[in-house]
Amino acid sequence: MSSETLRIGVLPLGRPTFDVPFAEEMLAGMWHDLGQTGHHLIGPARLLMDADATEAAIADIKAGQPDVVLILQVTFTDAAATCRIADAFEQPLAIWAVPEPRLGGRLRLNAFCGLNLASHALSLRNRPFSWRYAAPGGDGLESLFDPDARVKPLELSPAGADPGRGKKILEGLRRKNIARIGAHPDGFDTCAYQPDRLSALTGLNVTGFDLAEFFDRARAAPAQSASSLRNEADAMISGLDRVDQQQLDRSLRLKLALDEIRAEGSFDAFAIRCWPETFTEYGGAVCGPAAMMGQARTPCACEADVYGAATQLILQAASGSPVFLTDLVDIDVGDNSAVVWHCGQAPLSMADPDAVAEATIHTNRKMPLLFEFPLKPGPVTFLRLSQAYGRHALVVGRGEMLKRPMAFTGTSGVVRFERNAGIVLDRVMNSGLEHHMALAYGDHVELLESFAAAADLPVLHL
Repeated sequence: MSSETLRIGVLPLGRPTFDVPFAEEMLAGMWHDLGQTGHHLIGPARLLMDADATEAAIADIKAGQPDVVLILQVTFTDAAATCRIADAFEQPLAIWAVPEPRLGGRLRLNAFCGLNLASHALSLRNRPFSWRYAAPGGDGLESLFDPDARVKPLELSPAGADPGRGKKILEGLRRKNIARIGAHPDGFDTCAYQPDRLSALTGLNVTGFDLAEFFDRARAAPAQSASSLRNEADAMISGLDRVDQQQLDRSLRLKLALDEIRAEGSFDAFAIRCWPETFTEYGGAVCGPAAMMGQARTPCACEADVYGAATQLILQAASGSPVFLTDLVDIDVGDNSAVVWHCGQAPLSMADPDAVAEATIHTNRKMPLLFEFPLKPGPVTFLRLSQAYGRHALVVGRGEMLKRPMAFTGTSGVVRFERNAGIVLDRVMNSGLEHHMALAYGDHVELLESFAAAADLPVLHL
């Protein structure tokens, strides 16, 4: 226990679309551990599920004059609440997120991804914070209140490579176009971008479309085309008959709308606001269509992540193969491994050949079409064109996808990075890395370093 008794303002963040009973169980354990420290706790011992509840808790904690403000990242949340908390308090800030077991079912909490979003958003605000990614009941809780444990921006290295081979990739980007459909969701600073800044760096052109137009095009797609596409999908994956057929038809029509927009505008990639409106306003998931587009070398980025789409184009050019924009959802230091995941949109060529690729529904929104399979084993390269701390950098990593059971539903894989998992975890937090990284099979780091040299980009190795 610290020699100094602190007044700790505690704000437990959660979202009702996740496993609330399990989240409450985790919160009870976290609260118990905090109580054992002997520090004075201020704030609610319940999940704050919306902005009004969070604002009320902020007001109560401010009145209690805390020494430290601690965010409990119990489930995934976007970074809006974290940024509001950071703006409301000048006191030191800390975040504790909890892992969850890799049982092959849904992501019940997805707290690591919430921590990842928070880290990036706080990097843009130059707001240092201390952090912990651990289950209740473990050691090391006092590190949350140690000023020396706060994140520190990592030094970026010059590419240091011959730009010759990379110039071809850069020149190719200058002829490519991205269609952005809808705006990125609130609280997803990881997906924000400035068109002029991206254009100056890469030469990429971005054209915006409204979600309403996208949905209208999907609804207007010919029934015969939708039927033909269903037959194609039926040949790719099993279980189409087990999902809601009307929702499946709506989902597949989104693929037809993407094809139409791509053909009309000669687009090379998409950045799509995939939720909540595809579910709440339209009635079908775009994940499966995104997987099909990616397999055909027109990558799609979730959450209207334009830099994510740009990252995919860079890695696709370097690898000469389909790419997958994925979330990092867990790092297990004891197992020296991590899990990469997305709802169900990896290209089918990335499926483990010993597994059956199946049709499924979105775990939170309960609508098709999503692809479900574990990623195949083999060497992989990770990439992100990053804007962390307000500076451009190319974040690169090597890893080996392991032959493991599927960690979570959707498309996921267990990876062992080139560096020890504990070091990777530290570097992800200290780099303020965005939550989306592109993945391709093979080792393409040397060529990506050449691209960085051609684009005058510093490099950060995970």
